[in-house]
Amino acid sequence: MTDLTEAVHGAMEAEFRLLDPMVRSSPQLLADLFHPEYLEFGTSGRRWDRASILATLMARDVPAPRPITTSEMKGVQLAPDVVHLTFETESGAHRAHRSSLWRLTNGNWLLYFHQGTRAQ
Repeated sequence: MTDLTEAVHGAMEAEFRLLDPMVRSSPQLLADLFHPEYLEFGTSGRRWDRASILATLMARDVPAPRPITTSEMKGVQLAPDVVHLTFETESGAHRAHRSSLWRLTNGNWLLYFHQGTRAQ
């Protein structure tokens, strides 16, 4: 991690927080990570905005039954306030390629765009 810029490191830390089961079970902690203009194209093909993804994640009675593991996370700073992360996730038998754009907003890294693609 020594070669990472401070911005890339900050976005990675935010991404890892977003995947943390404790954060995912807290409406406020989860909401604090999403940009107001958030957009996602999910692995299901569904399009999500901030309100719909938060409502879906908060509708769960308990955290996700399987932990989400990440691998091969890489990042590049595209602008002073934008970082692009790519990585793989696995949860049970579900694997996905992922791409996230994080924007520095009022001193915090917020998820602005995310795309997941199923992997075999």
